[in-house]
Amino acid sequence: MAPLRSTVARLLGRGAPQPQTPSTPPPLVGFVVHGAGGVHPASAHIRVTGRMSALAASGAARVAQVDPVRWADGSDTAHLDAILVQRDAFPLGSLDAAFARAAAEGTRIVAEVDDDFFTAEARDRLARAEYDPDRLAAVHRLVRGADAVVVSTEPLRAVLAAQGIEAVVVPNGVQPGLWAHEPVVPAPDGPRRVLYMGSATHGGDLDLLREVFDGFVDDDGRAVRLEVVGVTQDDADAWYDRLALPEGATHYPQFVAFLREHAHRWSAGVAPLTDDRFNDAKSDLKFLEYSMLGLPFVGSDRPSYAGVDAHGGLLAADGTDAWRSALRTAFHDPEERVRRAQAHVLAERVVAEGRDEPGERAWRAALGLT
Repeated sequence: MAPLRSTVARLLGRGAPQPQTPSTPPPLVGFVVHGAGGVHPASAHIRVTGRMSALAASGAARVAQVDPVRWADGSDTAHLDAILVQRDAFPLGSLDAAFARAAAEGTRIVAEVDDDFFTAEARDRLARAEYDPDRLAAVHRLVRGADAVVVSTEPLRAVLAAQGIEAVVVPNGVQPGLWAHEPVVPAPDGPRRVLYMGSATHGGDLDLLREVFDGFVDDDGRAVRLEVVGVTQDDADAWYDRLALPEGATHYPQFVAFLREHAHRWSAGVAPLTDDRFNDAKSDLKFLEYSMLGLPFVGSDRPSYAGVDAHGGLLAADGTDAWRSALRTAFHDPEERVRRAQAHVLAERVVAEGRDEPGERAWRAALGLT
């Protein structure tokens, strides 16, 4: 297999896609993600299905979700020009057959990964949270056999490079139609609430904020409380408040709608990260989401959020005083911070038809689209 970096450079150098003739249909690109019928995990919406929808709308390719087992065993006879697989969505037991079929039919296999599945400490963390050994093994088998690998951050690209795997970086983006993207006015009565949302892999990060919110009051003497959505399933000895998700709100568009409905509850959104390699490979997605929700952002001063302070975000070093200072700053003039953040996101970090940005060009090149 030719080195990916040279392949991508060659593809990017060919210029804009050539128009298809009426007799030549656009390439058919399949994608494999968890879920079906438009209901997928948040990562699939953010990293795959949103981009696939924009790709189809552009006319540059036809797209279709693929059943991985049926495609691997030949029950699905459709010829795919490329197939993009997210994380562990292709079952381990079917991957060898899929690689064999791809080689026989000239199908390009692209692996899409947005977390560190490779360092020992990261694998231990994922195993504790939700990943069994076969799921982790499926990711490893996929990225080592793929024709191209797409990742979400430069630190994650470096993690794979240390494993001898070349990858291209396609930063996360948001689909603006899901968001109201305007500042919110928090409720004036009761405690001042701060939102922390996340998946079940963030329980350790949550602990960074325990002392921050213990007895915390703002400059006006108003109590400040942390409100958690997701993050951990262990509420024993909880020192925070929990806002429960209604049934169905785990579907990402409904989750976003739920957040928008409750946005007036919060004065800021926080994103704590412990100092470890798994977190260092993560993206700045929470900055994008909180900003589009209309909340000022306060996050840990870690590689994941490097540079967001240039766009209205606030970064905090570890420690109670640093976090409280950053939050108090966020409570003052939040509208201006949110306007700056949203202007950046809408200009630079949007997934939509017609965008022509380095990440989008790299993504299409990885799929073999010219």
